[in-house]
Amino acid sequence: MQKESKVIQATKAFVKNELQNAEGGHDWFHIERVYKNILQIAAQEKVNLEIVSLGALLHDIADSKFHNGDESIGPKKAKDFLDGLHIQTSVTEHVVEIIKHISFKGGNTQPTFTSPELNVVQDADRLDALGAIGIARTFNYGGFKNRKMYDPSIAPKLNMSKAEYKKGENPTINHFYEKLLLLKDRMNTKTGTQMAQQRHEFMEQFLEQFYAEWEGKR
Repeated sequence: MQKESKVIQATKAFVKNELQNAEGGHDWFHIERVYKNILQIAAQEKVNLEIVSLGALLHDIADSKFHNGDESIGPKKAKDFLDGLHIQTSVTEHVVEIIKHISFKGGNTQPTFTSPELNVVQDADRLDALGAIGIARTFNYGGFKNRKMYDPSIAPKLNMSKAEYKKGENPTINHFYEKLLLLKDRMNTKTGTQMAQQRHEFMEQFLEQFYAEWEGKR
C-alpha cells in the first residue's frame, strides 16, 4: 500500500478533530469508510488520487443537515484548510467543487459540475448509504431527529425537489424509497455499481423481513 503523503495525514488529523462530536452516521468513521471505498474504486479508474482522497476526507466537514441547511460552510471550511497547506490551487478548487456537488438532493436535481474524481467520491459516499452500514446509519439519523420508524399511513415521496428533500420529516423507512434504493442505478463507475449491487440486495432483504415482522408474520 502506498505511503500516505503529509497532506493526507494532515487532512485526516484535521477531520478527526472537527468531527469528534458529530452525529454517529456522519462522524470520522463514516469518513474513514468512504476513504477506504475511494481507494478501491480509484484503483480501477483514471483519476487524480490526491483529489479523490481529499474529496473523500473533506466531503462532510460541515454537512448542511447540521448547519440549518447552509451549503456554503463545508466548501469554505475545506478551502480555508487546504489553502493553509499551500497545495496547488487547481487541486483545492477541484476538491471544493466535489464538496459542493457530492450530495444527493432529491430526484429532480440536475448536476451542474462533473468530473471523474467527483464520480469516484460520490460513488464511495453512496456506498456507505447502502447495505448493513446504510441501514444502521439511516435509523441512527432517524433517532437523532426523533422521527417515527415507520407509519403505514405515510407514503414515501418520490422525485422530490431539492427543497422538499431537505425539509423531509417522513418516517425512517420512507427514506429507503426516497433515496437509498435509488442509489444502485445512479452509481457513476463500473466498480461502484458492482459494489452497490450486493448492498442493495441486502437492503431489499431487510425490508422484506421488516414488513413481515411488522405484520406479525415472522
